[in-house]
Amino acid sequence: MIPLKDENPTRTFPFITIVLIFTNIAIFIYQLSLGRGMQTFVYQFGATPYEIMHNVDLPPLGNIPPILTLFTSMFLHSGLLHLIGNMLYLWIFGNNIEDYLGHFRFVFFYIICGLIASLSQVFANIDAKIPLIGQVEQ
Repeated sequence: MIPLKDENPTRTFPFITIVLIFTNIAIFIYQLSLGRGMQTFVYQFGATPYEIMHNVDLPPLGNIPPILTLFTSMFLHSGLLHLIGNMLYLWIFGNNIEDYLGHFRFVFFYIICGLIASLSQVFANIDAKIPLIGQVEQ
């Protein structure tokens, strides 16, 4: 069963959680608007373990250093179900975590958790040349 909400009331409005959800949705819509260029976008902004571990930028060349893709990849999704699943759980759990930590610390927590997740995948397969965003649809 997929949860749609929780029973934990919050004391504060989940401003950051909502901003993160809308940001992720907006970036996904932008990805879709690129048509065939979406794959290039994903390869430029997804975290590619080989690029990060060897400090090289494989074609298609990106506009940012490979190490920064550890951050940008947190906002990329490989498909609609990937996006819906992630945003559903961000909505269900994010508002409670944001309420507990406060807005500023929640942003920090979100980024740190995303970086840890990306780095874990990078170290799991340091020579992978496929971006870390989920399964890339080709």
